[in-house]
Amino acid sequence: MKRYSLQIAGLAQPPASGQWIASLNPYTGEAWAEIPDGSAADVDAAVQAAHQAFSSGAWPQLSATERGALLRKLATLIERDAEKLARTEVMDNGKLFAEMRGQLQYIPQWFHYYAGLADKVQGATLPLDKKGYFAFTRHEPLGVVAAITPWNSPLFLLAWKIAPALAAGCTVVVKPSEFTSASTLEFAELFNEAGFPPGVFNVVTGYGAQVGSALVAHPLVAKVSFTGSDVTGRAINQAAAGQLKHASMELGGKSPNIVFADADLEQAMYGAISGIFAATGQTCIAGSRLLVQRSIHDAFVERLVAFAATARMGDPMSLETQVGPVTTLPQYEKVLSYIAIAKAEGARVVLGGAKASRAECGKGWFIEPTILTGVHNGMRIAQEEVFGPVLSVIPFDDEADALRIANDVRFGLAAAVWTSDIGRALRMSERLQAGTVWINTYRAVSFMAPFGGYKDSGLGRENGQSAIYEYLQTKSVWINSGATTSNPFVLR
Repeated sequence: MKRYSLQIAGLAQPPASGQWIASLNPYTGEAWAEIPDGSAADVDAAVQAAHQAFSSGAWPQLSATERGALLRKLATLIERDAEKLARTEVMDNGKLFAEMRGQLQYIPQWFHYYAGLADKVQGATLPLDKKGYFAFTRHEPLGVVAAITPWNSPLFLLAWKIAPALAAGCTVVVKPSEFTSASTLEFAELFNEAGFPPGVFNVVTGYGAQVGSALVAHPLVAKVSFTGSDVTGRAINQAAAGQLKHASMELGGKSPNIVFADADLEQAMYGAISGIFAATGQTCIAGSRLLVQRSIHDAFVERLVAFAATARMGDPMSLETQVGPVTTLPQYEKVLSYIAIAKAEGARVVLGGAKASRAECGKGWFIEPTILTGVHNGMRIAQEEVFGPVLSVIPFDDEADALRIANDVRFGLAAAVWTSDIGRALRMSERLQAGTVWINTYRAVSFMAPFGGYKDSGLGRENGQSAIYEYLQTKSVWINSGATTSNPFVLR
């Protein structure tokens, strides 16, 4: 069984505790690797290394163009090792190899993009209202960034954070999920090969109560970037605010996927399937609430159930598999409990609704793709994030009704509209309370498009040009040209 080490200051190091955590393969339910059980002592060592790298040595001496060159080297190494890293992720989180390989092949684009953006961050001269002065602004890196990542797409979502952070000139300490740390530890090894100075990128693994809390509380951490549940995000944001740290939060969702009667119903059906059963529903943007116009509701559900019933489950390494296992045992049990809650509240199971007993699922944590009807928006299944392959179908009458239902939830991460009416598409996109709205598509993301949530779905934005400013602070510089003298006791 492979035993991993912490990555601190460019070195592989054992945890101070001398303890490791077994990493379980969701397909087999068996341990396949061990990750370090980190502690506050390891966090302090990593943050100190990151702070030293930020404050002195080679990293702060690099120009923005030179930082970009290092990011391009890193991108090339990721391209080289994409398949290897993807296989590690599948072993760790059970998601489909086809999806993980696609993500790993796409990740280098984040580093290429922000490599190009690194030396495009510009200040401005200010047309002051006061004579005798010249003033300008400059953007400077915040410092040490704590990046806390989830178990569903560890490296993909990590890239969203560290590509702009490193381009901005920050240094990073990563705390991956204790369930899926292996790929991040392997990824860290590429930084030395790319030529990054020691301490610029560090990884401390372990449990949230020990590692995550210590990382957020460390006085040398300037910013916390978190992706995960809204409950944990709220606690992290409150802890960061207590020390006036910068924070960005990419949290949960209960996204509405809205199908109007005038839509291309075949494409809408594919979009509904992709929105909830791809990635086994384990994505913050899952279209877990399918809103279907009442006039087509029954026929659309019948068609949807027939198609979803053909989903192939089994070994996530197989390119033939379409639905993999749930990543963790606690999450597997949580999803099953939500199905039970929905049935108790009156929802009808028209597909699935139980753990999978197919031979090809072996001993893994599989749940049959589940579709529920008879759902109204006040049910817990329609209001709370399940994070599994469970779809709630809710009928609506018209645009106003669809908007009322779609926005009647505390989340606001994403939404989709399926219609052939461009006017309706624009009206809906304006009034849906979500950070991303897709029209006649679902789950499309890009390094060029800002991503983040409204309401309880988070703070700040990742991706796009604006993301680099999440890791920068603005300084104003005033220069007295010598042409003006004034009373020193009076505000100029």
